[in-house]
Amino acid sequence: MTDILIALYPWTKAIHIMAVMSWMAGLFYLPRLFVHHVEQAGNVQGLSPVFDMMEAKLLHLIMRPAMIATWLFGLLLVMTPGIVDWSQIWPWTKGAGVLAMTWFHHWLAMRRKDFVAGTNVLTGRKYRLMNEVPTVLMIVIVLSVVVRF
Repeated sequence: MTDILIALYPWTKAIHIMAVMSWMAGLFYLPRLFVHHVEQAGNVQGLSPVFDMMEAKLLHLIMRPAMIATWLFGLLLVMTPGIVDWSQIWPWTKGAGVLAMTWFHHWLAMRRKDFVAGTNVLTGRKYRLMNEVPTVLMIVIVLSVVVRF
């Protein structure tokens, strides 16, 4: 098994990076859709179902598969011999960042359910603030892996 993981390492890493990029794109975009949903859907009749559809497709067709692929290929990288030194701090800070990013993904999914149920209570300003969460987590994750602090 270790020989296969070593041989597939460049492919595993490439797919992991592509999955992360796709997931991050959704994590940046979905809160922006929520901002516009809150601020514009009440002004134009029939606009709310359009936002519902866009949010659902982004969440279920792009973000969820990208998150799953990120986790799958990330775990394969972790299992590849010689890639992670668990005595260092960086794998733990990266792991904490990825867990927080996953929590944020699920938090967004819960907010989408609020929109569908008509129970959203957050403002556009609050969604704008939450839109900064993936940026902060991305900084922690990238610095952890590249600088290895």
